[in-house]
Amino acid sequence: MSSVARLDLETPEERHFLSASEAAALERELLEDYRFGRQQLVELCGQASAMAVTKAFPLPSLSRKQKTVLVVCGPEQNGAVGLVCARHLRVFEYEPTIFYPTRPRGPLHQDLTTQCEKMDIPFLSYLPAEVQLINDAYTLVVDAVLGPGEGPAEAAGPCARALDTLKLLSIPLVSLDVPSGWDTETGGGGDGELRPDVLVSLVAPKRCAGRFSGRHHFVAGRFLPEEVRRKFALHLPGYAGTDCVAAL
Repeated sequence: MSSVARLDLETPEERHFLSASEAAALERELLEDYRFGRQQLVELCGQASAMAVTKAFPLPSLSRKQKTVLVVCGPEQNGAVGLVCARHLRVFEYEPTIFYPTRPRGPLHQDLTTQCEKMDIPFLSYLPAEVQLINDAYTLVVDAVLGPGEGPAEAAGPCARALDTLKLLSIPLVSLDVPSGWDTETGGGGDGELRPDVLVSLVAPKRCAGRFSGRHHFVAGRFLPEEVRRKFALHLPGYAGTDCVAAL
């Protein structure tokens, strides 16, 4: 039986979440075959991530103090998505602050950092040691520290300390693509690991998303070509209206 025929026989309930190797293959296909640029993908995912935040924490229900969002960015691609997310949150009239302890020297991260600075988004030089100060200052935190395939070794020094702090917070946590520190295949969520309230799966959910037990799970992949969805057996919910995210 051909792969296309097999896909046609699957039901929407039989959703396929991507392994680490499949996620890497899908990204390569977008970059190489469909000629998406990396910055373009980061921009699409970051804007959709900000939209997911607005759906989980709608602005009309928030006071001015409750509009404050702390975005914690790592040094790799997930951190770049976090920078874009922060910029769009500012456009959506939230009040983001960025903690970005390890800044790469590549043009992508530098350009995105400059864009945030030009929009007067503040950058923290350190996270307060007193966790309650963060709980009091912000309504929620966006975790954009580690992406798929990035383990604790990629979060040395200040990034590792930031993750230790995120584990202690009592305010809601929104993780982008995978909760930082989770294994892309097997997940996490046990003692000593992040337990986000909201997960935003970028492009398509990874296998670890099957272990997510928070309040909201969104997928941000409306731009994904239909042929690619079929090739990777991605039976995902439809996107309403002009939304660029959908609830799972």
